[in-house]
Amino acid sequence: MIENVIIADDSATARMIIKRCLEIAGCTDSQFYEAVNGEKALEIAKERPIDLLVTDLNMPCMDGKTLLKHIKASPKLTTLPVLVISSASNEAVKEELLKLGAHAVVNKPVSPASVAEIIQGLDEQNQWG
Repeated sequence: MIENVIIADDSATARMIIKRCLEIAGCTDSQFYEAVNGEKALEIAKERPIDLLVTDLNMPCMDGKTLLKHIKASPKLTTLPVLVISSASNEAVKEELLKLGAHAVVNKPVSPASVAEIIQGLDEQNQWG
């Protein structure tokens, strides 16, 4: 079960849409932490137990790709599932993010159905014990 989620996006509207998609997908009892960039998301991830990180690719200060690299390089955070949401529908970028350790890459606009499929897959893998 996903109890704690970080949503990292520099757009408040995008964070609201992602949160709503997650709630529709079944994360109704989850605690959501919002970050305006990768630096803030990394701070939150280091401070408390997180079950899922949803990040935009393009953000100021620290982008989603750099955030993903930091998460996967951290022994404490390396198993944290990361969902990258991107407006770039470039297959090469998607493949690179998956190789770096992203659990999934979803194109904008994100939908409850696409998020639900990913969450169901994490549930089946029992990612969070």
